[in-house]
Amino acid sequence: MGVEKVKNEALKILGLFPVLPRLVVFDLDHTLWPFYCQGRSKHEMPSLYPHGKGILYALKDKGVDVAIASRSPTPDIAKTFLDKLGIQSMFVAQEIFSSWTHKTDHFQRIHRKTGLPFNSMLFFDDENRNIEAVSTMGVSSILVGNGVNVGALRQGLIVFTQKSVSSDRNNQKPLLFSSSF
Repeated sequence: MGVEKVKNEALKILGLFPVLPRLVVFDLDHTLWPFYCQGRSKHEMPSLYPHGKGILYALKDKGVDVAIASRSPTPDIAKTFLDKLGIQSMFVAQEIFSSWTHKTDHFQRIHRKTGLPFNSMLFFDDENRNIEAVSTMGVSSILVGNGVNVGALRQGLIVFTQKSVSSDRNNQKPLLFSSSF
């Protein structure tokens, strides 16, 4: 599927959901692209997973911000690759640094930078330990097996919507009736 076709498919999926995340956060290595930056050269020409660029464009078209949370020990290479792919300017936050915190530090920084609550975010990553840690912060998180694709996007939006509906029910105020009619 070409970028335009993926974008259109992703836009259809996004249109099915009444509530969208305000921010979608992506890991890089084995989530947006099929390799680890570590051990790569800045001189190489990287590629994204086939659905990556179309999904990013669809999110942007729908007004959903995107960010990066990557535990890469080679942020300079990652940023060079984002630039070479022509997508670096799409991200409202790029937290790319080595860490032992399973991305919780990354999300704290994203939160401080954007001001958005964790429960308004959707996250895609290929490592279960990151998914588990970030989920405890209130972020809807999806484990991807072979990179982000339209199926993972659909799954993420379902999880996000279910959490939003559940949260709304728990936060509803009881109706107060006045007896002074």
